[in-house]
This record gives sequence, structure tokens and C-alpha cells, in this order.
Amino acid sequence: MTRLPIPVVTNPHFERIGGRAAVERLVDAFYRAMDSREEARTIRAMHAADLAATRRVLVTYFCEWLGGPKDYSAERGTPQLRRRHQPFVIDAAARDAWMACMHEALAEVVPDPAFRRELETALLKIADFLRNTDAGGAARAHPGRPRETTAGQPAAIHHFPPTVPRST
Repeated sequence: MTRLPIPVVTNPHFERIGGRAAVERLVDAFYRAMDSREEARTIRAMHAADLAATRRVLVTYFCEWLGGPKDYSAERGTPQLRRRHQPFVIDAAARDAWMACMHEALAEVVPDPAFRRELETALLKIADFLRNTDAGGAARAHPGRPRETTAGQPAAIHHFPPTVPRST
């Protein structure tokens, strides 16, 4: 039996943004925006007064997310972003404030408007995934469980098709 090579898919965004130095500038610009924007006061309050440790974690996460070194997973395990953010009330306003800060930071660090839009689109998906509170304060069901119809209710059983034997 001949085995076909498995293509290696690489994420070119880390090099495109300018490597770790650019990611560090992005994170610095992001937290400067968070410190200065009125609509970001609520999300800034979710962080410690000293952002040094938080900055390091976000730089390491973004480096990996953009296709750079896998240091975040090596140091902290899988991201589990929604679980890590579960203690905080993250509603649409918090998501939008986070995105406003990121928009400002990307505008400062990423000169290519098409690349900036590409990153913003991807980051909005993550920011929206982290929302755990709907309007009015109701808990928001985990979006990764499409069969869960009511927050707190068990998901319906998933049925998988029978395994079809491969011909050799």
C-alpha cells in the first residue's frame, strides 16, 4: 500500500505581521487602547492593575495563534478560551469594547488594510465565541454545542454514521 504524504498546512500570519516583535507591539497598543477608551472600562476592570503577566500570556497566545512558536500550548496547555473567561460577564458590549481596542491596535501595527480586515474577521469570531451572557444578563449557551437548546440543559445525543471499512 502506498501512503500519500500528509500536506503540512502552515499559517503565514506570524511572519506576515512581523514576528514576535510586531505581536508585542500589537498587545501593547491593545492594552493602551483598553486603558484609554471609555467603553473599555468594564473589560479593563476584569484585569489586574499590573498587566505585565497578562501581556506575556497574550503575546504568547497570539504568537501561536498566528502560526508562530507553540509556546502557549507548551506552557499553559490547550487555550480553552471560553473556559478561562467563564468567571467574567462577557456580553455583546464587552465583546464590542474588546474589538474596538483590537481595531485600534491593529490600525497602529498592521499597515496592510486587507490583512488587518482578515485578522479582525478572525478575532471577531473568537470574541463572539467568548460571549457567555446575553442581553438582560441571561447566561448564553455555549456556541460550540449546537444541539443544546437551553443553557444548562444537556445536549442531545449525537449520532455518528457507522464506520465504513476502507478498501486496501
